[in-house]
Amino acid sequence: MNNYSAIDQSPLLGFLFYPRRDFTPSPKGTFDLFIRVDEGISVHCRFYLQDKINPWILFFHGNGEVVSDYDDIAPLYHQIGVNLAVADYRGYGASGGQPTFTALVNDAHLLFGAVKKELFQKSFPGDLWIMGRSMGSISALELGYHYSDQIRGLIIESGFASVTRLIKHLGLPSRGIPLEPIENERLTMIHKISLPSLIIHGEFDNLVPLQEAKDLLAYLGAAQKELIIIPRADHNSVMFLGANHYFGAMQKFIKTTGSIAP
Repeated sequence: MNNYSAIDQSPLLGFLFYPRRDFTPSPKGTFDLFIRVDEGISVHCRFYLQDKINPWILFFHGNGEVVSDYDDIAPLYHQIGVNLAVADYRGYGASGGQPTFTALVNDAHLLFGAVKKELFQKSFPGDLWIMGRSMGSISALELGYHYSDQIRGLIIESGFASVTRLIKHLGLPSRGIPLEPIENERLTMIHKISLPSLIIHGEFDNLVPLQEAKDLLAYLGAAQKELIIIPRADHNSVMFLGANHYFGAMQKFIKTTGSIAP
C-alpha cells in the first residue's frame, strides 16, 4: 500500500484538497449512511435508488465536490438503469475529520465494505461497479486492485494513475518530497488490475491532461479496457458536453460486463 505520509505532512495538502461543508437533506427516493472510519469520525454516503433490481455504481466524486452535488446528477444514471451510491471524503459535506491521502485510501476499504453490507441487508441484488472521477480515481483504483472478485467493472472519469503525476503537471512545490516511490508503487498496483475497465476523459482537459487517461489505459493490466474521449470537453464539462456519448458508453460497458434489468 502506498505510503502517502510525506505528502500528507507537507503544504501540498492545501493545494490538492478543496473540502466543502455543503450538505442537503436526503431527497425523496434516497437514503444516507454515515460510515465510521476512525474514532469520532464518520464519512457520509448517499444512496440514490431507482429500482432495487438495478445494478449499482459506488461513486467517488471529484475534488471540490460533495455528495449533495449529485442530487441533480443521479437521475442521469437512473436513465440508463443504474442506481448510484456516492461517497464523500473526510472534511467534505457532512463528513468529519480532515482529508489526507492516507485517509482517502484507507477509508475506501471501509466505505466499500459498509456499502456492500448495506446493499445486502436491504436485499438489493444488483451487481456492483466502482467509479472514480478525478481525485476519486485514487479510491476507485485502490478498490479495483483489492476486490476484483467482488466488482463487475471499473470506471475512471477524468482520472490519473497517481497523484504524483498531478503534482508534477501543476508544478506544485514538492522539493524534498519523495514522489517517485509513491508513483512506482502505484503504477505497479495498476498493472495488476485485471477488472474490465472504462476510461472517460475530456479532449481539452487542462487540469488532468488527456495523456493521463492514455497512460492509465496502457498501465492497466485488464484484458478488456477502453478509452472514450469526449470531444471539446474540459475537466468540468466532460459529462454535460458529451452526455449522450458519456452515458451511452457507460451503459454499454455495464451491459457487457454485467446485466441491466430490462
